[in-house]
Amino acid sequence: MSDMGITVKKTEDFSEWYVQVVLKSGLADYAPVKGCMIFRELSYAVWEKVQEVFNKKIKSTGHKNVYFPLFIPESYLKKEAEHFEGFVPEVAWVTMGGNTPLEERLAVRPTSETIIYATFGKWIRSWRDLPIKLNQWCSVVRWETEATKLFLRTREFLWQEGHTAHTTKEEADKEVLEILEAYRDIMENHLAIPVLSGKKTENEKFAGALYTMALEAMMPDGKALQMGTSHNLGQHFSEVFDIKFLNEQEKASYVWQTSWGISTRMIGAVVMIHGDDKGLVLPPKIAPVQAVIVPIPYKEEGNEAILTKAKTLLGELQKEGVEVILDDREEYTPGWKFNEWELKGVPIRIEIGPRDVKQKQVMLARRDTHEKTAVKEEEAIVTVKDLLEKIQTNLFNKAQEILRSNITTARNMDVFKEVLKKKGGFIKASWCSDSKCEERIKEETGATIRVISSDEEPFAECVYCGKKANHVVYFAKAY
Repeated sequence: MSDMGITVKKTEDFSEWYVQVVLKSGLADYAPVKGCMIFRELSYAVWEKVQEVFNKKIKSTGHKNVYFPLFIPESYLKKEAEHFEGFVPEVAWVTMGGNTPLEERLAVRPTSETIIYATFGKWIRSWRDLPIKLNQWCSVVRWETEATKLFLRTREFLWQEGHTAHTTKEEADKEVLEILEAYRDIMENHLAIPVLSGKKTENEKFAGALYTMALEAMMPDGKALQMGTSHNLGQHFSEVFDIKFLNEQEKASYVWQTSWGISTRMIGAVVMIHGDDKGLVLPPKIAPVQAVIVPIPYKEEGNEAILTKAKTLLGELQKEGVEVILDDREEYTPGWKFNEWELKGVPIRIEIGPRDVKQKQVMLARRDTHEKTAVKEEEAIVTVKDLLEKIQTNLFNKAQEILRSNITTARNMDVFKEVLKKKGGFIKASWCSDSKCEERIKEETGATIRVISSDEEPFAECVYCGKKANHVVYFAKAY
């Protein structure tokens, strides 16, 4: 089991611990292509859970799933100069088709705004065609030059990208916020990860957007992770791609647009925030396996009764909608199985041995707290379902404490730099809105403004220049 187990502690070598948990739990592996990764069965099943939740949300509000081509003509990207410049360093290009040079380079999708909006220009004619609310689940490629970090920084990753078109700015604003709240629900109520939300600065917003709203989480190593973004694109792209509609007064107008996305980097956040020295700890709502039943045989004594009881419980839990499996593999010992399922983060382990059969009970072991409890047979189903809810809540509360303890207020740069050096985390500060102050802080410390708070008033002068502040912002170093 030493080959399988985690050999470093989370608090001693966070980076190595993370890599070991991802690889040894079976979440992912490195791909033969440098900078890319393989999503193994476990991580893809978690991603399918996210897809299931989000699809249900967006379909209930009139969004439809589509799929656009992977390849984008260079001329499409070049139409929107600001957007194009923002992505040029990361674009992978196709220049040959077999042995034939292409007449025009094709970008391997870094994001789909340009190809989708060129199509919107053909589809939209009248106010009756609006709103258009589309979403696609796909992979994107950004040719990162920094070191690969599974789930967090790879050249290809999975995501969803939503693209909508509306008749007014008010409709677009509403869409941006509705999606942001849908994302927050996934992160907080399913992934059990609390987030800060707010607007990005002009320097940090999406290239070509009117403004960007973001959700940011704090990792245990004191670095922020951007979990999702929702952009109001204004009429910027619609003017470039000539996306017009005739309103009810027969006057032509450009549409208002939004785009938004979350990616598989959220799985990395789950690993970092909830995992422990034994491996993964998966929140029940996104765990592909919520409970595992492990029979504990004893020298052939009553083994048939143990297995019968295990299969009966399996069927009863499945009827109640619990994602449960029975591990009746004979080639592994119960102890080996315990370690394996702990490594994979299964929320509840159910043990059934000879004594449990005699006493008409089962043993329940919680993955989050490692507590074990004996439960009467007739109470097992209700207790398991109740325990899943308690684990979900406990994981969120623990993560919320990580977030709270990693927010420090700074009124001047001396405190700012000291906190960043010794502790990290979010630094809450007042800011004058001058991008020069923002840029100098980034140059001097490496920290960026992650979000501008929308509901807090400045509590001091600008943390950098000392002039009057008009925003509360949260700085951090980030992944």
